[in-house]
Amino acid sequence: MTSGLTSAEVTERRRDGRSNDIPDRASRSVSDIVRANVFTRINAILTVLLIIVLATGSVIDAMFGLLIVANSGIGIVQEIRAKRTLDALAIVSAAKPSVRRDGQVSELAPNEVVQDDVIELGPGDQIVVDGDVIEASALEVDESLLTGEADPVHKTEGTHVLSGSFVVSGSGAYRATKVGGEAYAAKLADEASKFTLVASELRSGIDRILKIITYLMIPAGLLIVYNQLFASGESIRPALNGMVAALVPMVPEGLVLLTSIAFAVGVVRLGKRNALVQELPAIEGLARVDTVCADKTGTLTENGMRVSDVRVLAGDRSEVSHALAASAAADPRPNASVAAIAEAYDEVPPWTQTAVAPFSSANKWSGYSFGENGNWILGAPDVLLDPTGDVARTAEALGSSGLRVLLLATSDDSVDAPSAPGAVTARALVVLEQKVRSDARETLEYFQSQDVVVKVISGDNAVSVGAVAGSLGLDVGGDAVDGRNLPDDRDALAAVLDTSTTFGRVRPDQKREMVAALQSRGHTVAMTGDGVNDVLALKDADIGVAMGSGSPATRAVAQIVLLDNKFATLPYVVAEGRRVIGNIERVSNLFLTKTVYSVILAFLVGVSGPLSQLFGFDPLPYPFLPRHVTIAAWFTIGIPAFLLSLAPNNERARSDFVGRVLRLAVPSGLIVGSLTFVSYLLAYAGPDASAAQKTQAGTTALITLIVIALWVLAVVARPYVWWKIALLAGSAAGYLILFSVPVLRRFFQLDPSNVSATTSALVLGVIGAVGVEIAHRVARRGRVSSSSGSLVRS
Repeated sequence: MTSGLTSAEVTERRRDGRSNDIPDRASRSVSDIVRANVFTRINAILTVLLIIVLATGSVIDAMFGLLIVANSGIGIVQEIRAKRTLDALAIVSAAKPSVRRDGQVSELAPNEVVQDDVIELGPGDQIVVDGDVIEASALEVDESLLTGEADPVHKTEGTHVLSGSFVVSGSGAYRATKVGGEAYAAKLADEASKFTLVASELRSGIDRILKIITYLMIPAGLLIVYNQLFASGESIRPALNGMVAALVPMVPEGLVLLTSIAFAVGVVRLGKRNALVQELPAIEGLARVDTVCADKTGTLTENGMRVSDVRVLAGDRSEVSHALAASAAADPRPNASVAAIAEAYDEVPPWTQTAVAPFSSANKWSGYSFGENGNWILGAPDVLLDPTGDVARTAEALGSSGLRVLLLATSDDSVDAPSAPGAVTARALVVLEQKVRSDARETLEYFQSQDVVVKVISGDNAVSVGAVAGSLGLDVGGDAVDGRNLPDDRDALAAVLDTSTTFGRVRPDQKREMVAALQSRGHTVAMTGDGVNDVLALKDADIGVAMGSGSPATRAVAQIVLLDNKFATLPYVVAEGRRVIGNIERVSNLFLTKTVYSVILAFLVGVSGPLSQLFGFDPLPYPFLPRHVTIAAWFTIGIPAFLLSLAPNNERARSDFVGRVLRLAVPSGLIVGSLTFVSYLLAYAGPDASAAQKTQAGTTALITLIVIALWVLAVVARPYVWWKIALLAGSAAGYLILFSVPVLRRFFQLDPSNVSATTSALVLGVIGAVGVEIAHRVARRGRVSSSSGSLVRS
């Protein structure tokens, strides 16, 4: 056996730059995060408007500038916290190759590997750098992550292995030939672990909305600028203040802020539950999951097992015990079943191993030849024997109670012969007990309550899988389906999946096909697993969830890694995704309603300038000061949106985000903007009005706007719970205080003393609230009809 490099040789290679020294994680630097949050389009617009207001000497009217600090500060703090959590968790979950140095084997971080290092391989190990095989014992490598080919590739001494692939079966060692940026692993890591908000329906939808808003802002902004600066006859200071007051609320700064941090906050929350999010779009995908495919072993049951019984079928019990002990001891990387046998039979006989056939999920058996002591096979009874025979039926009966049963058999052929296993003779049934996870039942009940369908898919005996699922209260929908009887046609497979819940003896390629079949029926699929046989399905599922104790390969391809191995964490993961996406949609209605009514009001006021030149009437100045715009958003959008974004939300995310938001925001904004303008027209006393009359007219319009906007908030906050009712009451109370306390009235230039104007403002506000309610019910009826149509089509 090659002893590997010496310490001196390792030092030399590091000095020469021949090390695998690549960043542990391609997360953004702190400076990148600061730049991304400070230098934004919205901050730029607000900064220009802030400079204009400050140039007039009105510091009070520049309060909206605090939005620049809030936009940048909150985003920076949350993203840095998320970065630190992601980086720390990534280090915990990183795959560590076993490297030979100075004749010793030790686990190292991937970036500590140097060129010419000798790295050992076993089932489930990820190949972290490129190299050449120098030792091989039935070594099979899955290169599907690189080539897309699902079939394992047999590797012998002298063949090449690529980083990014993983070992399916067998064992061996390879010498590193390409490290650092030259290896495939570096490129894969760079692409897979960047801290970035990649394209998603939510973000692309918001981008579309912002593009529409930009098109609306340009003509409305030009009109208001012309009206304020040229047509209204206002002096420069009130003209500029009115222009800024019209333009500031058109910018949905809060929506962009909440969207920017929503994913990062979700990642931080999940990190506190030991759930590592490796791809941030998983946060959105989790909100859309309607089907969970759960592996039995390691997910519903504990990985550890114990031998509960050995039923000798032929021969001497002592010989059976020796065969079990020798076979278990000969396995360099035992799985849970073999480890349990090794623990129960620790007195190893002095048998000499002459051939080996490592276990693979495709064959369902492993074997060892011990010369004159025989050829021993250990595997699935229903695979090695006639399923209709007495022994196979006995094994199935034991498996139906949730036990795992292995057959110990002998063969006339050497286990490495092409014809292996050949004709086998049953020698004993090894009965092992699996421990069901204590949190499995509660987790399955959660999914059922949330209308998420659970499919249990396992490589174990189908009857055993069904027994475990049934013991956890899962509606198994009839007998468990044997994977060997599944159809190859995708449509036929999808039909079976629609009617059945539990599946056994499923091959890795079948798991992948089952995920694809579910997706073909419009399902959003999450796949959980911990073994090598789950990798292909995890990779293709909408959301792959791996256990932290699982193989490095499963952790590498999964979007979510449950580092504490708790299946019960998954409901929190799903709930967090729903909370983030559902709440972003909810508060989007508030921000976009404000944008729409700001554009409408600016357009109506602005168009009065050109029209006044044509028809000879006096143009209207903008009714609000920038401070009015600021307080209008305090209790109808700002504070409520923050609280609503943190609220529980278990609604399953739906498609057509833009359509649903605009169906409420556009009519609501039209109602608010047009009735606010009418209220202002009724109260406006003309260009010769006194300063007090102008303040009263602006206050009247503001009252109408606030009343209707509060009802928009009441609609968005549904369904009501005690704290939402308190939120609505607190928002209304906040405005009552602003309008009733004299010092606050003077500070914000509010004058509701004109009883007739204030009364008309309240009446128009109530009319607007009724209009918003009608628009909401029409939009809701449209959503229901659309959803029903989608269900019929699917």
